[in-house]
Amino acid sequence: MIYEIYHQTTFDYQSMVTFSHNIARLKPRNTLFQKLLDFSMEIQPKVYEQSEFIDMFGNVNTHMLIREAHHSLVVVGQSRVELFPEAMEEYLWHMRTSCITYGDALAILSRFECDHLQAKQFLFDSELIQKSSENIKAYTLASFHPHRNLFEAAQEFMGRIFADFKFVSGFSDVTTPIEEIFEARKGVCQDFAQFAIAALRTIGLPAKYMSGYIETVPQEGKEKLFGVDASHAWFSLYIPQIGWISFDPTNNVIPCRHHILLGEGRDYNDISPLKGVVLSSGASQLSIMVDVRRVD
Repeated sequence: MIYEIYHQTTFDYQSMVTFSHNIARLKPRNTLFQKLLDFSMEIQPKVYEQSEFIDMFGNVNTHMLIREAHHSLVVVGQSRVELFPEAMEEYLWHMRTSCITYGDALAILSRFECDHLQAKQFLFDSELIQKSSENIKAYTLASFHPHRNLFEAAQEFMGRIFADFKFVSGFSDVTTPIEEIFEARKGVCQDFAQFAIAALRTIGLPAKYMSGYIETVPQEGKEKLFGVDASHAWFSLYIPQIGWISFDPTNNVIPCRHHILLGEGRDYNDISPLKGVVLSSGASQLSIMVDVRRVD
C-alpha cells in the first residue's frame, strides 16, 4: 500500500517579516509498519540556512532561517510512503494473545526496570496535557479493571470515546483544557487524542500523542478533490513486556491500513507541523492544505 501526501502550510503576515526562525516537522517516520520512499520540501521565500536533526522522540525536524523580508511563508512537504498492514495485523494478533492485565502493568511500572524507562517519560504531565480530575479518572476506570486484559480495556475505552463524544469543528483548539473537552463531550481528533492520553496517564499508564494522516474516501460516485484532507491525531498506549499499540478514538479503529504516521511526542506541541519565531508586528493568518492519495 503506497500513499502520496501533500502538506502545505501558509502563514500570511499583516506586516513585513524581516527575520524568522522556523522548525518544520513534515517528514514521515520509518517504522516497522511503514517506509518512507521519497520526500521533498519546498520553502518560499528563499531560505538562508537550513539543517535537519532528529529530536528526542525520533521525529525529523527541519530548521529554517530566513533573512529575506517577506509577507508570507509557504512550506510544502511532499511524501511517498509505503505501509505494511500485514506486519501490523501480525503484531496485533501477538498483542491480543500475549497481553497482560491492567493490574500487572501497574505492578511492573511501579518497579525500576531499565526496559521501561523510555516509556515512563510519557507518564508525566506535559505542556498541553495534565493529569485529570477524579471525574475523568472514574470515567476511565470503568474500562480498566485490575484483572482485565489491558489491550481489551484500551479498545473498549477507545470505543466509549467514539460513542460519547461528538466531532465538532470550531469548538476548540489544541490548547483547550482537557476538563472542558470532557464536560462538553465534543471536539476534534486532536482533542480526543489528548483527552485519552490525559485519562490514561491519570490511571498510571504511559500514553503518547501520534500525529499523521488518514486516507479519506469521497462519497460514492464523486471524485475526490485535491487538498480536502487534513492532519490527523490518535494516541498510543504502552503495554509492558509487549510494546506500544495505537488507537484512533475519532474513528474507533486501530490504525493499520489507512493511517500514515508523521511523528509522535508527549502532546501536540512536540510534533506541530510548523512553528517558529518572527521579527514583525501585527497579526498573522494560518492556512493548511493536505492531500492523501493511495497510488498503488
